[in-house]
Amino acid sequence: MFEKIKNLIENAREDVIELQSLLVSIPALAPESGGEGEMRKCEALVEYLRRKNFPEPEFYHAPDNRVPGGKRPNLLYRIKGRNDSRRVWIMSHLDIVPAGELSLWKSDPFKLRVDGDRIYGRGVEDNHQGMVASILAAKAFIDLRIAPEYDLCLLLVADEEVGSEYGIKYVLENHSLFSRDDLIIVPDSGEPDGAAIEVAEKSIMWLKVVTRGVQAHGSRPDLGRNAFRAASNLVVKLEELYKKFDRKDELFQPPYSTFEPTKKEPNVPNVNTIPGDDVFHVDCRVLPGIPLLEVESAIRLWANEIERKYDVTIEFAFSQKAEAAPPTSVDSPVVRALSEAIKTVYKVDPRPYGIGGGTVAALFRRAGYEAAVWSKLNEVAHQPNEYALISNIIGDALVFSHVCLNRI
Repeated sequence: MFEKIKNLIENAREDVIELQSLLVSIPALAPESGGEGEMRKCEALVEYLRRKNFPEPEFYHAPDNRVPGGKRPNLLYRIKGRNDSRRVWIMSHLDIVPAGELSLWKSDPFKLRVDGDRIYGRGVEDNHQGMVASILAAKAFIDLRIAPEYDLCLLLVADEEVGSEYGIKYVLENHSLFSRDDLIIVPDSGEPDGAAIEVAEKSIMWLKVVTRGVQAHGSRPDLGRNAFRAASNLVVKLEELYKKFDRKDELFQPPYSTFEPTKKEPNVPNVNTIPGDDVFHVDCRVLPGIPLLEVESAIRLWANEIERKYDVTIEFAFSQKAEAAPPTSVDSPVVRALSEAIKTVYKVDPRPYGIGGGTVAALFRRAGYEAAVWSKLNEVAHQPNEYALISNIIGDALVFSHVCLNRI
C-alpha cells in the first residue's frame, strides 16, 4: 500500500503549488501583529478541501472579540482508520508572522513565487509546509480509498505565533480530544537533513530588569544616581551565570543553559543627561533539572549588591517564565514510528534532540501527552524571502503516510 501512496504523492507537485498559492495569498495575522486573525484563511481552506473530497471538518473555535466574527478558528479533519485503539495527530498552525521590511523581499511575500524546487512567500515553511504535507498524506488515503491503520487526525489551529491562547492551548483546556496512547506530531521544527526529532525543550525565562536612580545633568554626576551605570554592572555580572549553572546535556543544542542580555530600552534622548531610569531584558534558556527560581535568586543576589553600591533600586518583571515540560521518551511510540518512517523515506538515521526554543509540543507534554516535533526544514522561518522546498513537502507527506500505515 505504501508504494501506491508513494507513487501518488511523488507526483503531487502541482497540488503543492496550488495549495501553497492559496494559503500564501491570505495573510493570517493575530491582532497583536495588526491582523484580523485566521478565519478568512480557514474558510478558504475548508472550501478547497471540500472540492478535494475531504470529509466535513469539526470546529473548535475560540472566542476572541478583537477579530471580525469574534472567533479564532481551530478545525479538525478525521480520516477513519482500521483500528480505533489510538489516533495519529498532525498539528499545524494557520497563523503567520508579518512580512517585515518589504524592501528585503525579492517578490511579493503574499504571492507565491516558484523557482524550480523552491517556493517563496510568507508562511510557506512556517507552517504551510507541515500543513500541506499532512493534507497531501490525507488526500492520498482518500483518493486511493485506503484506510490508515489508525485514525489520521489533521488539527489546524490558530494563534501559534503569539502564544497559542486561542489555539492549541484553548483546545486542550476545553475539549477532550486526545488520549495517552495517541501519536502526536507537530511539524514545526527540524533540520535540513530531516533526521532531527525534537523531544525536549529547555525552561524559558524572559526577565525585564528595571533600574531606578536619579536623573541629573551630565556635568554634575554628584547630584544624580546613574541607573545606566548600575544596570551595566549587572549585565556584566550575568556572565557568571554560565559558570554557576554549567551542567551539560548533549541531547540539547547547545548542550548548556544560556543567559543572554538582549533588548535594551531607550533611557534619555540626549548625551548630556545622566539617566535616572534604565531598562534591559535577559533571555534565559535553562536545562531541565535546574529550577528557574535558583537562576532568579542568583540574579537577585547580585542586583541587591549593586543596589547598595550605587544607591539605586532594581526591580524584576517576567514576560515569560515556564519550567521545562517533561520530555517525550525517545522510546515512545511516536518517536519509534517517526524514526522508522524517516529511515524509509529520507535514508538517514534519525536522532532525538532538545531545543532552547519553545514549541506547542510543550503544551501537550505538560498535559501528559507524548508529542514529537519533526519536519525536514531549511530553517528560514520569519526571514525575508522565506522559502520551502517542494521536495521536502512531498517527502514529509510520505513520512506522515508511512507513520499512518503501520501498527505500533
